[in-house]
Amino acid sequence: MKIRSLQLADWPSVRRIYQEGIETGFATFETEVPDWETWNAKFLPTCRLVLEHDYEILGWAVLSPISKRDVYRGVAEVTIYRDLNCPQKGIGSVLMAALIECSEKENFWTLQSSIFPENKPSLCLHEKFGFRVVGKRERIAQRNGKWKDIIFMERRSSIVD
Repeated sequence: MKIRSLQLADWPSVRRIYQEGIETGFATFETEVPDWETWNAKFLPTCRLVLEHDYEILGWAVLSPISKRDVYRGVAEVTIYRDLNCPQKGIGSVLMAALIECSEKENFWTLQSSIFPENKPSLCLHEKFGFRVVGKRERIAQRNGKWKDIIFMERRSSIVD
């Protein structure tokens, strides 16, 4: 397995994996995968990673800005998706480790995530990498007409010290 930068040519695999996550009902508020242009505009141009094995994309990780204000330039939101049909273990961990390393090289001092409480694997993954729960937002938004809560987690980089 190897980590590399996400390229436009990876979009079909990224899209398929994103669609799998959407279909679980507990990975995102989104109900449809956007087109490439919309997806591309949402995420930062840096720290876009894929995990590849035998030329197959097993997962992807990206960062999105939390604000346009310059004071928050070092704070980003984590998005990680893995191929749910892949039997290999540790895909999320490999992606998270690489994303944290990349983010610190790019001078991000805080990474945050909003995770549905029922998404136990994601909560465990984030906790494993030093994210801590900073709050719960109840009934923050609806997905398919149902109110959803999120657990808000963050990780402070050692570059802050």
